[in-house]
Amino acid sequence: MTEEKIPTTLKVILIGNSGVGKSSFMNRYVNHRFTNAYRATVGTDFFSKRTVLDGETVSLQIWDTAGTERFQSLGTPLYRGSHCCMLVFDVTSSASFGALDAWRKEFLVQGEPPDPSDFPFIVLGNKTDLSDREVSRRKAEQWCEEVGAEYFEGSAKADVDGEQPFKRAAQLALQQYKKHTLENTGHFRITCEQPRKTRDTCVC
Repeated sequence: MTEEKIPTTLKVILIGNSGVGKSSFMNRYVNHRFTNAYRATVGTDFFSKRTVLDGETVSLQIWDTAGTERFQSLGTPLYRGSHCCMLVFDVTSSASFGALDAWRKEFLVQGEPPDPSDFPFIVLGNKTDLSDREVSRRKAEQWCEEVGAEYFEGSAKADVDGEQPFKRAAQLALQQYKKHTLENTGHFRITCEQPRKTRDTCVC
């Protein structure tokens, strides 16, 4: 009887200002639900969803963080170990978009990814169903090009384009996981082989 392979666990974290719709997008993707009742995230929220990527089953852990200053001290332990970061903003709020650069820098400092220059970021613009838009798609895409992030936008409320950002985040997270797992394994092999070589050349 073949044992079931334990799926690879991938950690994706959502950060951004309070009220931009991080919880709504996460809930729409995982549970296919949306509520008009706003409830601020207290500390963190967490969902897990299994998905298949290139024939491989993975367990996607999605962490939703509070966007208020009084909970930002939680960032350090929560950011670490992430394989992809989703920066979320509200397209009707230029302030939430302007804050993305600070959120990104904070993540890189506190999260301490193995290779900050190569860490995957996805930028997600929410509330495209509203008419009072302040941040154009072109402006958002231009900033993403500057920082090396991929851009998606949609509406959690209207259920528009909510799947693709998470699927892409999962793909990038898996690539990040495999890359650094292989690097760490390779380093371990080298350090293990060195004593053996020293012992073989000994003429005692």
